[in-house]
Amino acid sequence: MKILETVLGKMSNINKAQRNFIFAVLMNLMRLRGKGNYRNLSRYSDYHEKTYSRWFKRDFDFLELNRLGLEHLTDKTMILAVDCSFISKSGKHTYGLDKFYNGKQGKAEKGLEISTLAMIDVDYNTAYNLSTRQTCPVTKPNETRVDQYLSHIKQDYISLPESIRNLVADGYYAKTKFINGIIDLGLELTSKLRHDANLRWLYQGNQKPFGRHKMYDGKVKFDDLNRFDLIDEIKGIKLYTAIVNSPCFKRNLRIVYLVKQVGKKLHTALLFSTDLQLAAKDIYRFYKARFQIEFLFRDAKQFTGLNDCQARSRQALNFHFNASMTALNLIKLQDRLQGAYEQRHVISIASWNIRNANAHLLERFSSWLGFDFTSIKSKDGFESLCNYGTVNM
Repeated sequence: MKILETVLGKMSNINKAQRNFIFAVLMNLMRLRGKGNYRNLSRYSDYHEKTYSRWFKRDFDFLELNRLGLEHLTDKTMILAVDCSFISKSGKHTYGLDKFYNGKQGKAEKGLEISTLAMIDVDYNTAYNLSTRQTCPVTKPNETRVDQYLSHIKQDYISLPESIRNLVADGYYAKTKFINGIIDLGLELTSKLRHDANLRWLYQGNQKPFGRHKMYDGKVKFDDLNRFDLIDEIKGIKLYTAIVNSPCFKRNLRIVYLVKQVGKKLHTALLFSTDLQLAAKDIYRFYKARFQIEFLFRDAKQFTGLNDCQARSRQALNFHFNASMTALNLIKLQDRLQGAYEQRHVISIASWNIRNANAHLLERFSSWLGFDFTSIKSKDGFESLCNYGTVNM
């Protein structure tokens, strides 16, 4: 795969043996059938399962690999997104086992959790993993998991292009500690508030000649939208916006109130951004694009073995999580770099998984039978054989 070969070639801090192993791991995860554990990975390469076990315990800079692979996308409308995902794991001695919220079950369960920092191309409507870190059990006094999520961003945001300054997160991250931490990094946060959020209007009238100036003009009530600016209506969703003050966060916010009438029911949502100059439409677009990070978790669990690591050490788990998410990146880049699909925003990871597996099988056949694989790839029927069993390739 030329993309992976090019990126690994730019990484001067790794030796040839590690470069060859990383190439083999990522290629195998892209065409894997079944679980992504050591034994199954060994079936698709010349490495023994114990070799996989040893190499997974070594450090590798996946952040740099992802940064180099995505650097050609920096001229697009890119934002940063952060979110967590529950990883099911049994056993008693695995690093990081704790009670974490499992969105699939709607409750906290014993297992692992990963925090992922992703770059989202808003125009192309897809997300790419930048870095993934495991959430550790909280052991220090006054520490919360929000501190760990902030620490993750602080360590890795330095690799971001300067053009990316907007971070999008769901309503869980709308906390004073998190917002202040993001602002201190020079980033702006776009997120979601509760419907009953305590907000105050900014006073716009005349001020008294003496004494302290009046700053606020009453509580924001969403049953009366006369004081909001109606910006646009997109697919039946009306966008109302205003700049207000949040007593909880102790700062001014630009809010966007979404209103959609569905039959007799009125559906609403309250978005906000700490960037007061950000357009209301962009706040809506950015938060809508945030959901693409959920597809990263879904596709990695279904196709690149995110849930399948049998290791228990912190180093091996970290290697596995990042390798799985990076393999998904490579599949998406592989799809995007094909000119025929430049305008297609929907990608079938299942089809690419089948295609990569077929191509690998043809290469193995040619090797065993003594054929020249280079000449086979130039045949007209090669693409048809690679796409055998795929959907819309």
